[in-house]
Amino acid sequence: MTDRIAPTDTEGHAAAPSLPGAQIPAPGTEARPAPVTATALLAAYRAGTLSPVDATRDALARIEATEPLVNAFVRVDGEAALAQAEESARRWERGEPAGLLDGVPVTVKDILLQRGGPTFKGSRTIRAGGPWEEDAPSVARLREHGAVFLGKTTTPEFGWKGVTDSPLSGATRNPYDPALTSGGSSGGGAAAVALGAGPLALGTDGGGSVRIPAAFCGVFALKPTYGRVPLYPASAFGTLAHVGPMTLDARDAALMMDVISGSDARDWSQLGPVAESFRAGLDEGVRGLRVAYSPTLGGQVAVDPAVAAAVRTGVERLAALGAWVSEDDPDFTDPVEAFHTLWFSGAARVVQPLGPEARALLDPGLREICGQGARYSALDYLAAVDTRMELGRRMGRFHERYDLLVTPTLPITAFEAGREAPKGSGHRRWTGWTPFTYPFNLTQQPAASVPVGTDARGLPVGLQIVGPRHADALVLRAAHALYTAGAAGIAPPAL
Repeated sequence: MTDRIAPTDTEGHAAAPSLPGAQIPAPGTEARPAPVTATALLAAYRAGTLSPVDATRDALARIEATEPLVNAFVRVDGEAALAQAEESARRWERGEPAGLLDGVPVTVKDILLQRGGPTFKGSRTIRAGGPWEEDAPSVARLREHGAVFLGKTTTPEFGWKGVTDSPLSGATRNPYDPALTSGGSSGGGAAAVALGAGPLALGTDGGGSVRIPAAFCGVFALKPTYGRVPLYPASAFGTLAHVGPMTLDARDAALMMDVISGSDARDWSQLGPVAESFRAGLDEGVRGLRVAYSPTLGGQVAVDPAVAAAVRTGVERLAALGAWVSEDDPDFTDPVEAFHTLWFSGAARVVQPLGPEARALLDPGLREICGQGARYSALDYLAAVDTRMELGRRMGRFHERYDLLVTPTLPITAFEAGREAPKGSGHRRWTGWTPFTYPFNLTQQPAASVPVGTDARGLPVGLQIVGPRHADALVLRAAHALYTAGAAGIAPPAL
Protein backbone atom coordinates (compact mmCIF):
# COMPACT_ATOMS: atom_id res chain seq x y z
CA MET A 1 0.00 0.00 0.00
CA THR A 2 1.27 3.47 -0.90
CA ASP A 3 0.53 6.00 1.84
CA ARG A 4 0.56 9.68 1.00
CA ILE A 5 0.43 12.59 3.38
CA ALA A 6 -0.85 15.41 1.21
CA PRO A 7 2.09 17.85 0.86
CA THR A 8 1.12 21.49 1.12
CA ASP A 9 2.46 24.57 -0.52
CA THR A 10 3.15 27.78 1.36
CA GLU A 11 -0.55 28.74 1.31
CA GLY A 12 -1.78 25.42 2.69
CA HIS A 13 -3.01 23.95 -0.60
CA ALA A 14 -2.35 20.26 -1.10
CA ALA A 15 -0.27 19.15 -4.05
CA ALA A 16 -1.96 16.83 -6.52
CA PRO A 17 -1.71 13.10 -5.76
CA SER A 18 -0.35 10.64 -8.27
CA LEU A 19 -3.13 8.15 -8.94
CA PRO A 20 -2.50 5.08 -11.07
CA GLY A 21 -5.06 4.72 -13.83
CA ALA A 22 -6.59 8.18 -13.54
CA GLN A 23 -7.40 9.62 -16.96
CA ILE A 24 -7.91 13.38 -16.95
CA PRO A 25 -9.45 15.11 -19.97
CA ALA A 26 -7.61 18.19 -21.17
CA PRO A 27 -9.06 21.38 -19.69
CA GLY A 28 -11.93 22.68 -21.75
CA THR A 29 -12.29 19.56 -23.87
CA GLU A 30 -15.04 17.87 -21.89
CA ALA A 31 -17.87 19.15 -19.71
CA ARG A 32 -17.86 17.74 -16.24
CA PRO A 33 -20.74 15.28 -15.69
CA ALA A 34 -22.81 15.51 -12.53
CA PRO A 35 -21.75 13.14 -9.73
CA VAL A 36 -23.50 9.77 -9.80
CA THR A 37 -25.21 8.31 -6.74
CA ALA A 38 -24.28 4.97 -5.23
CA THR A 39 -27.80 3.73 -6.00
CA ALA A 40 -27.32 4.56 -9.69
CA LEU A 41 -23.87 2.94 -9.78
CA LEU A 42 -25.23 -0.28 -8.31
CA ALA A 43 -28.07 -0.36 -10.84
CA ALA A 44 -25.53 0.06 -13.64
CA TYR A 45 -23.32 -2.71 -12.24
CA ARG A 46 -26.35 -4.96 -12.04
CA ALA A 47 -27.33 -4.19 -15.63
CA GLY A 48 -23.77 -4.63 -16.86
CA THR A 49 -23.60 -1.12 -18.34
CA LEU A 50 -20.82 0.08 -16.03
CA SER A 51 -17.98 -1.59 -14.18
CA PRO A 52 -16.71 -0.79 -10.67
CA VAL A 53 -13.34 -0.22 -12.37
CA ASP A 54 -14.86 2.54 -14.52
CA ALA A 55 -16.49 4.17 -11.49
CA THR A 56 -13.26 4.01 -9.50
CA ARG A 57 -11.21 5.45 -12.36
CA ASP A 58 -13.69 8.30 -12.65
CA ALA A 59 -13.50 9.03 -8.91
CA LEU A 60 -9.70 8.96 -8.95
CA ALA A 61 -9.69 11.27 -11.94
CA ARG A 62 -11.89 13.73 -10.05
CA ILE A 63 -9.47 13.64 -7.12
CA GLU A 64 -6.47 14.31 -9.32
CA ALA A 65 -8.23 17.15 -11.13
CA THR A 66 -9.53 18.94 -8.02
CA GLU A 67 -7.15 18.13 -5.19
CA PRO A 68 -4.71 20.99 -5.91
CA LEU A 69 -7.56 23.47 -5.41
CA VAL A 70 -9.61 21.83 -2.66
CA ASN A 71 -7.22 19.67 -0.59
CA ALA A 72 -9.80 17.14 0.61
CA PHE A 73 -7.50 14.14 1.11
CA VAL A 74 -4.78 13.19 3.56
CA ARG A 75 -3.98 9.95 1.77
CA VAL A 76 -5.04 8.47 -1.57
CA ASP A 77 -4.18 4.97 -2.73
CA GLY A 78 -5.29 4.66 -6.32
CA GLU A 79 -3.48 1.39 -6.91
CA ALA A 80 -5.23 -0.36 -4.01
CA ALA A 81 -8.60 1.16 -4.95
CA LEU A 82 -8.33 -0.13 -8.52
CA ALA A 83 -7.34 -3.58 -7.26
CA GLN A 84 -10.45 -3.63 -5.04
CA ALA A 85 -12.57 -2.45 -7.98
CA GLU A 86 -11.22 -5.22 -10.21
CA GLU A 87 -12.09 -7.82 -7.59
CA SER A 88 -15.58 -6.33 -7.36
CA ALA A 89 -15.96 -6.41 -11.15
CA ARG A 90 -15.18 -10.11 -11.18
CA ARG A 91 -17.82 -10.72 -8.50
CA TRP A 92 -20.43 -8.79 -10.49
CA GLU A 93 -19.52 -10.75 -13.63
CA ARG A 94 -20.21 -13.97 -11.69
CA GLY A 95 -23.47 -12.53 -10.37
CA GLU A 96 -22.12 -12.77 -6.82
CA PRO A 97 -21.78 -9.27 -5.34
CA ALA A 98 -20.27 -9.29 -1.86
CA GLY A 99 -22.81 -6.99 -0.24
CA LEU A 100 -24.96 -3.90 -0.51
CA LEU A 101 -22.14 -1.60 -1.65
CA ASP A 102 -19.98 -3.89 -3.76
CA GLY A 103 -17.81 -1.76 -6.03
CA VAL A 104 -19.02 1.64 -4.77
CA PRO A 105 -16.16 4.12 -4.18
CA VAL A 106 -16.11 5.52 -0.63
CA THR A 107 -13.92 7.79 1.46
CA VAL A 108 -13.19 7.66 5.19
CA LYS A 109 -12.52 10.61 7.49
CA ASP A 110 -9.03 10.43 8.95
CA ILE A 111 -10.44 10.19 12.47
CA LEU A 112 -11.63 6.60 11.94
CA LEU A 113 -9.27 3.62 11.87
CA GLN A 114 -8.75 1.92 8.52
CA ARG A 115 -6.40 -1.01 8.46
CA GLY A 116 -3.35 -0.88 6.25
CA GLY A 117 -2.46 2.75 6.83
CA PRO A 118 -2.07 5.34 9.57
CA THR A 119 -4.89 7.42 11.05
CA PHE A 120 -3.33 10.80 11.82
CA LYS A 121 -6.47 12.64 12.99
CA GLY A 122 -5.11 15.84 11.50
CA SER A 123 -2.25 15.91 13.99
CA ARG A 124 1.53 16.02 13.68
CA THR A 125 1.71 14.33 17.11
CA ILE A 126 0.69 10.92 15.69
CA ARG A 127 3.45 8.87 14.05
CA ALA A 128 3.02 6.77 10.94
CA GLY A 129 4.55 3.63 12.45
CA GLY A 130 2.11 0.72 12.40
CA PRO A 131 0.98 -1.87 12.42
CA TRP A 132 -2.48 -0.23 11.80
CA GLU A 133 -4.23 -3.58 11.58
CA GLU A 134 -7.73 -2.67 12.78
CA ASP A 135 -10.79 -1.12 11.14
CA ALA A 136 -13.26 1.05 13.00
CA PRO A 137 -16.68 -0.69 13.15
CA SER A 138 -18.22 1.42 10.38
CA VAL A 139 -15.16 0.92 8.17
CA ALA A 140 -15.28 -2.82 8.80
CA ARG A 141 -18.93 -2.94 7.71
CA LEU A 142 -18.12 -1.03 4.50
CA ARG A 143 -15.32 -3.50 3.78
CA GLU A 144 -17.59 -6.48 4.39
CA HIS A 145 -20.06 -5.08 1.86
CA GLY A 146 -17.46 -4.70 -0.88
CA ALA A 147 -16.95 -0.92 -0.87
CA VAL A 148 -13.88 0.42 -2.70
CA PHE A 149 -11.74 2.63 -0.44
CA LEU A 150 -10.34 5.66 -2.29
CA GLY A 151 -8.53 7.27 0.62
CA LYS A 152 -8.68 9.14 3.92
CA THR A 153 -10.20 12.62 4.00
CA THR A 154 -9.10 15.68 5.92
CA THR A 155 -10.11 16.78 9.40
CA PRO A 156 -9.08 19.54 11.79
CA GLU A 157 -6.79 18.25 14.52
CA PHE A 158 -8.70 15.57 16.48
CA GLY A 159 -11.90 16.91 14.89
CA TRP A 160 -12.03 19.80 17.36
CA LYS A 161 -13.71 22.56 15.30
CA GLY A 162 -16.35 23.28 12.68
CA VAL A 163 -13.92 24.08 9.85
CA THR A 164 -11.31 21.83 8.27
CA ASP A 165 -7.75 23.02 8.55
CA SER A 166 -4.92 21.42 10.48
CA PRO A 167 -1.18 21.70 11.10
CA LEU A 168 -0.85 18.38 9.26
CA SER A 169 -2.57 19.05 5.94
CA GLY A 170 -3.48 22.73 5.72
CA ALA A 171 -6.92 24.07 4.81
CA THR A 172 -9.62 22.15 2.96
CA ARG A 173 -11.49 24.46 0.63
CA ASN A 174 -15.02 24.75 -0.66
CA PRO A 175 -15.83 23.12 -4.01
CA TYR A 176 -18.07 26.09 -4.90
CA ASP A 177 -15.36 28.66 -4.16
CA PRO A 178 -11.86 27.51 -3.16
CA ALA A 179 -11.23 30.78 -1.33
CA LEU A 180 -13.82 29.65 1.23
CA THR A 181 -13.96 26.89 3.84
CA SER A 182 -15.56 23.51 3.30
CA GLY A 183 -16.79 23.56 6.89
CA GLY A 184 -15.90 20.80 9.30
CA SER A 185 -14.88 18.79 10.94
CA SER A 186 -15.73 16.26 8.20
CA GLY A 187 -14.90 18.82 5.54
CA GLY A 188 -12.77 16.60 3.33
CA GLY A 189 -15.50 14.00 3.01
CA ALA A 190 -18.23 16.51 2.17
CA ALA A 191 -16.02 18.18 -0.45
CA ALA A 192 -15.17 14.80 -1.97
CA VAL A 193 -18.84 13.89 -2.39
CA ALA A 194 -19.67 17.27 -3.92
CA LEU A 195 -16.83 16.90 -6.42
CA GLY A 196 -17.72 13.36 -7.50
CA ALA A 197 -14.73 11.80 -5.74
CA GLY A 198 -16.87 8.88 -4.58
CA PRO A 199 -20.61 9.12 -3.83
CA LEU A 200 -20.27 8.02 -0.20
CA ALA A 201 -18.20 9.50 2.62
CA LEU A 202 -17.92 8.36 6.21
CA GLY A 203 -17.64 11.13 8.77
CA THR A 204 -18.01 11.90 12.46
CA ASP A 205 -20.21 14.49 14.16
CA GLY A 206 -19.65 15.75 17.71
CA GLY A 207 -21.20 19.20 17.34
CA GLY A 208 -22.29 19.38 13.71
CA SER A 209 -19.31 17.85 11.95
CA VAL A 210 -21.15 16.08 9.13
CA ARG A 211 -24.00 18.62 8.90
CA ILE A 212 -21.84 21.77 8.81
CA PRO A 213 -19.72 20.75 5.80
CA ALA A 214 -22.74 19.19 4.10
CA ALA A 215 -24.50 22.57 4.30
CA PHE A 216 -21.46 24.47 3.03
CA CYS A 217 -20.69 21.95 0.24
CA GLY A 218 -24.24 21.28 -0.98
CA VAL A 219 -24.53 17.59 -0.08
CA PHE A 220 -26.65 15.48 2.26
CA ALA A 221 -25.56 14.31 5.71
CA LEU A 222 -27.12 12.44 8.59
CA LYS A 223 -26.05 12.46 12.22
CA PRO A 224 -27.76 9.30 13.44
CA THR A 225 -29.11 8.73 16.92
CA TYR A 226 -26.16 8.23 19.25
CA GLY A 227 -25.12 4.55 19.30
CA ARG A 228 -26.95 3.67 16.10
CA VAL A 229 -23.58 3.42 14.31
CA PRO A 230 -20.99 1.76 16.57
CA LEU A 231 -17.81 3.70 17.29
CA TYR A 232 -14.42 2.33 18.33
CA PRO A 233 -12.06 3.47 19.73
CA ALA A 234 -14.33 5.52 21.94
CA SER A 235 -14.15 9.25 21.37
CA ALA A 236 -12.65 11.46 24.07
CA PHE A 237 -15.68 13.67 23.41
CA GLY A 238 -17.77 10.85 24.84
CA THR A 239 -21.44 10.55 24.01
CA LEU A 240 -21.42 13.74 21.93
CA ALA A 241 -19.64 11.89 19.12
CA HIS A 242 -21.63 10.20 16.35
CA VAL A 243 -20.60 8.48 13.10
CA GLY A 244 -22.64 9.24 10.01
CA PRO A 245 -22.86 9.29 6.20
CA MET A 246 -22.34 12.18 3.78
CA THR A 247 -23.90 11.42 0.40
CA LEU A 248 -25.48 12.92 -2.70
CA ASP A 249 -29.03 12.28 -1.49
CA ALA A 250 -31.10 10.73 1.28
CA ARG A 251 -31.59 7.41 -0.53
CA ASP A 252 -27.84 6.82 -0.63
CA ALA A 253 -27.64 7.72 3.07
CA ALA A 254 -30.33 5.17 3.90
CA LEU A 255 -28.42 2.55 1.92
CA MET A 256 -25.20 3.43 3.72
CA MET A 257 -26.97 3.30 7.09
CA ASP A 258 -28.12 -0.24 6.30
CA VAL A 259 -24.43 -1.15 6.12
CA ILE A 260 -22.74 0.83 8.88
CA SER A 261 -25.43 0.33 11.55
CA GLY A 262 -24.47 -3.29 12.14
CA SER A 263 -23.55 -4.33 15.67
CA ASP A 264 -19.97 -4.34 16.94
CA ALA A 265 -19.00 -5.75 20.33
CA ARG A 266 -16.20 -3.19 20.76
CA ASP A 267 -18.73 -0.41 21.41
CA TRP A 268 -20.54 -1.03 24.71
CA SER A 269 -22.92 1.90 24.04
CA GLN A 270 -24.18 0.68 20.65
CA LEU A 271 -27.93 0.34 20.19
CA GLY A 272 -27.79 -3.21 18.85
CA PRO A 273 -29.29 -4.73 15.68
CA VAL A 274 -31.58 -2.63 13.48
CA ALA A 275 -35.17 -3.86 13.27
CA GLU A 276 -35.60 -3.16 9.55
CA SER A 277 -33.93 -1.52 6.59
CA PHE A 278 -33.67 2.25 6.61
CA ARG A 279 -34.92 2.08 3.02
CA ALA A 280 -38.11 0.24 3.94
CA GLY A 281 -40.42 3.26 4.33
CA LEU A 282 -38.34 5.80 2.47
CA ASP A 283 -41.00 6.51 -0.17
CA GLU A 284 -43.93 6.99 2.24
CA GLY A 285 -43.69 10.78 2.11
CA VAL A 286 -44.57 13.33 4.78
CA ARG A 287 -48.35 13.54 4.51
CA GLY A 288 -49.85 13.92 7.98
CA LEU A 289 -46.53 14.43 9.76
CA ARG A 290 -46.49 17.19 12.39
CA VAL A 291 -43.55 19.48 11.60
CA ALA A 292 -42.34 22.41 13.70
CA TYR A 293 -40.46 25.09 11.81
CA SER A 294 -38.12 27.16 13.98
CA PRO A 295 -36.38 29.77 11.79
CA THR A 296 -34.33 31.39 14.59
CA LEU A 297 -34.75 29.17 17.69
CA GLY A 298 -37.10 31.73 19.16
CA GLY A 299 -35.16 34.79 18.09
CA GLN A 300 -31.87 33.53 19.50
CA VAL A 301 -30.09 33.29 16.13
CA ALA A 302 -29.54 35.98 13.50
CA VAL A 303 -29.94 34.23 10.15
CA ASP A 304 -28.67 35.54 6.82
CA PRO A 305 -31.72 36.56 4.72
CA ALA A 306 -30.71 34.36 1.78
CA VAL A 307 -30.41 31.35 4.08
CA ALA A 308 -33.75 32.13 5.71
CA ALA A 309 -35.47 32.43 2.32
CA ALA A 310 -34.09 29.14 0.96
CA VAL A 311 -35.01 27.25 4.13
CA ARG A 312 -38.51 28.74 4.22
CA THR A 313 -39.03 27.61 0.62
CA GLY A 314 -38.04 24.08 1.65
CA VAL A 315 -40.47 24.19 4.57
CA GLU A 316 -43.25 25.39 2.28
CA ARG A 317 -42.57 22.41 0.04
CA LEU A 318 -43.00 20.08 3.02
CA ALA A 319 -46.37 21.68 3.65
CA ALA A 320 -47.31 21.31 -0.01
CA LEU A 321 -46.44 17.61 0.26
CA GLY A 322 -49.01 17.21 3.03
CA ALA A 323 -47.11 17.81 6.27
CA TRP A 324 -48.83 19.81 9.02
CA VAL A 325 -46.33 22.63 9.46
CA SER A 326 -46.43 25.09 12.36
CA GLU A 327 -43.93 27.82 13.10
CA ASP A 328 -42.89 26.95 16.65
CA ASP A 329 -39.71 26.91 18.71
CA PRO A 330 -38.31 24.27 21.05
CA ASP A 331 -38.25 25.46 24.64
CA PHE A 332 -34.57 25.96 25.37
CA THR A 333 -31.96 28.67 25.56
CA ASP A 334 -28.56 28.32 23.91
CA PRO A 335 -26.71 25.50 25.77
CA VAL A 336 -23.32 26.65 24.49
CA GLU A 337 -21.64 26.94 27.89
CA ALA A 338 -22.58 23.38 28.79
CA PHE A 339 -21.40 22.21 25.39
CA HIS A 340 -18.09 24.04 25.86
CA THR A 341 -17.55 22.41 29.24
CA LEU A 342 -18.05 18.93 27.79
CA TRP A 343 -16.23 19.63 24.51
CA PHE A 344 -13.22 21.46 25.92
CA SER A 345 -12.83 18.86 28.68
CA GLY A 346 -12.81 16.14 26.02
CA ALA A 347 -10.16 18.01 24.05
CA ALA A 348 -8.02 18.36 27.18
CA ARG A 349 -8.28 14.61 27.70
CA VAL A 350 -7.15 13.96 24.12
CA VAL A 351 -3.87 15.83 24.59
CA GLN A 352 -3.29 14.92 28.24
CA PRO A 353 -0.63 12.28 27.42
CA LEU A 354 1.41 14.69 25.29
CA GLY A 355 4.63 16.25 26.52
CA PRO A 356 5.68 19.89 25.96
CA GLU A 357 7.38 19.23 22.62
CA ALA A 358 4.32 17.47 21.19
CA ARG A 359 1.96 20.13 22.53
CA ALA A 360 3.97 22.76 20.69
CA LEU A 361 2.93 21.03 17.45
CA LEU A 362 -0.79 21.44 18.13
CA ASP A 363 -3.18 23.83 16.42
CA PRO A 364 -3.00 27.00 18.58
CA GLY A 365 -6.78 27.14 18.88
CA LEU A 366 -6.84 23.55 20.09
CA ARG A 367 -4.15 24.33 22.67
CA GLU A 368 -6.27 27.21 23.90
CA ILE A 369 -9.46 25.23 24.43
CA CYS A 370 -7.49 22.37 26.01
CA GLY A 371 -6.14 24.82 28.57
CA GLN A 372 -9.66 25.96 29.33
CA GLY A 373 -10.94 22.39 29.48
CA ALA A 374 -8.24 21.38 31.95
CA ARG A 375 -9.42 24.08 34.36
CA TYR A 376 -12.97 22.75 34.66
CA SER A 377 -13.75 20.84 37.84
CA ALA A 378 -15.69 17.62 38.14
CA LEU A 379 -18.58 19.67 39.50
CA ASP A 380 -18.45 21.92 36.44
CA TYR A 381 -18.63 18.86 34.24
CA LEU A 382 -21.57 17.40 36.17
CA ALA A 383 -23.40 20.72 36.01
CA ALA A 384 -23.03 20.59 32.22
CA VAL A 385 -24.42 17.05 32.28
CA ASP A 386 -27.41 18.36 34.25
CA THR A 387 -28.00 21.01 31.58
CA ARG A 388 -27.78 18.31 28.96
CA MET A 389 -30.33 16.12 30.74
CA GLU A 390 -32.77 19.01 31.03
CA LEU A 391 -32.33 19.84 27.36
CA GLY A 392 -33.08 16.23 26.51
CA ARG A 393 -36.23 16.31 28.64
CA ARG A 394 -37.44 19.47 26.93
CA MET A 395 -36.86 18.04 23.47
CA GLY A 396 -38.57 14.79 24.45
CA ARG A 397 -41.68 16.73 25.47
CA PHE A 398 -41.44 18.84 22.31
CA HIS A 399 -41.56 15.72 20.17
CA GLU A 400 -44.75 14.61 21.89
CA ARG A 401 -46.33 17.44 19.89
CA TYR A 402 -44.20 17.28 16.75
CA ASP A 403 -42.80 14.42 14.71
CA LEU A 404 -40.00 16.57 13.30
CA LEU A 405 -38.28 19.90 13.87
CA VAL A 406 -36.95 21.91 10.92
CA THR A 407 -34.36 24.69 11.20
CA PRO A 408 -31.61 26.12 9.05
CA THR A 409 -28.54 23.90 9.33
CA LEU A 410 -26.42 27.05 9.69
CA PRO A 411 -27.32 30.74 9.82
CA ILE A 412 -24.71 31.61 7.16
CA THR A 413 -23.08 30.28 4.02
CA ALA A 414 -19.37 29.48 3.67
CA PHE A 415 -16.76 32.05 4.66
CA GLU A 416 -13.01 32.52 4.23
CA ALA A 417 -10.89 29.36 4.47
CA GLY A 418 -8.35 29.12 7.27
CA ARG A 419 -10.50 30.93 9.86
CA GLU A 420 -12.36 29.40 12.80
CA ALA A 421 -15.10 32.05 12.56
CA PRO A 422 -16.12 34.57 9.90
CA LYS A 423 -14.16 37.80 9.90
CA GLY A 424 -16.10 40.59 11.58
CA SER A 425 -18.66 38.21 13.11
CA GLY A 426 -17.54 38.84 16.68
CA HIS A 427 -17.29 35.09 17.30
CA ARG A 428 -14.07 33.65 18.72
CA ARG A 429 -15.06 29.99 18.61
CA TRP A 430 -16.75 27.93 15.91
CA THR A 431 -19.74 27.36 18.18
CA GLY A 432 -20.68 31.03 17.73
CA TRP A 433 -21.92 30.41 14.19
CA THR A 434 -23.25 26.82 14.61
CA PRO A 435 -26.10 27.30 17.14
CA PHE A 436 -28.48 25.02 15.21
CA THR A 437 -26.23 21.93 15.26
CA TYR A 438 -24.53 21.25 18.60
CA PRO A 439 -27.71 21.24 20.75
CA PHE A 440 -28.73 18.01 19.06
CA ASN A 441 -25.44 16.33 19.88
CA LEU A 442 -26.21 17.10 23.51
CA THR A 443 -29.61 15.41 23.11
CA GLN A 444 -28.28 12.59 20.85
CA GLN A 445 -31.15 13.05 18.38
CA PRO A 446 -30.92 12.18 14.68
CA ALA A 447 -30.45 15.27 12.51
CA ALA A 448 -29.87 15.69 8.77
CA SER A 449 -28.75 18.54 6.54
CA VAL A 450 -30.49 18.81 3.16
CA PRO A 451 -29.32 21.23 0.42
CA VAL A 452 -32.28 23.46 -0.49
CA GLY A 453 -30.82 26.33 -2.48
CA THR A 454 -28.03 28.84 -2.83
CA ASP A 455 -27.37 32.45 -1.91
CA ALA A 456 -26.67 35.25 -4.39
CA ARG A 457 -23.05 34.08 -4.73
CA GLY A 458 -24.13 30.54 -5.62
CA LEU A 459 -23.09 29.12 -2.25
CA PRO A 460 -25.13 26.22 -0.86
CA VAL A 461 -27.74 26.56 1.88
CA GLY A 462 -28.72 23.66 4.16
CA LEU A 463 -32.04 22.85 5.85
CA GLN A 464 -31.83 20.76 9.04
CA ILE A 465 -34.39 18.06 9.89
CA VAL A 466 -34.31 16.85 13.50
CA GLY A 467 -36.22 13.86 14.83
CA PRO A 468 -36.75 12.32 18.26
CA ARG A 469 -34.19 9.76 19.37
CA HIS A 470 -34.38 6.53 17.34
CA ALA A 471 -36.40 8.20 14.54
CA ASP A 472 -33.53 8.07 12.05
CA ALA A 473 -35.72 6.44 9.39
CA LEU A 474 -38.32 9.20 9.74
CA VAL A 475 -35.68 11.90 9.26
CA LEU A 476 -34.42 10.12 6.14
CA ARG A 477 -37.99 9.73 4.86
CA ALA A 478 -38.71 13.47 5.17
CA ALA A 479 -35.42 14.36 3.49
CA HIS A 480 -36.11 11.89 0.69
CA ALA A 481 -39.52 13.47 0.14
CA LEU A 482 -37.81 16.81 -0.52
CA TYR A 483 -35.45 15.18 -3.03
CA THR A 484 -38.30 13.36 -4.76
CA ALA A 485 -40.27 16.60 -5.06
CA GLY A 486 -37.29 18.42 -6.54
CA ALA A 487 -36.96 20.69 -3.51
CA ALA A 488 -33.54 19.36 -2.46
CA GLY A 489 -30.21 19.19 -4.20
CA ILE A 490 -28.34 21.87 -6.15
CA ALA A 491 -26.16 22.00 -9.24
CA PRO A 492 -22.70 20.48 -8.68
CA PRO A 493 -19.71 22.81 -8.38
CA ALA A 494 -17.99 23.85 -11.59
CA LEU A 495 -14.53 22.64 -10.52
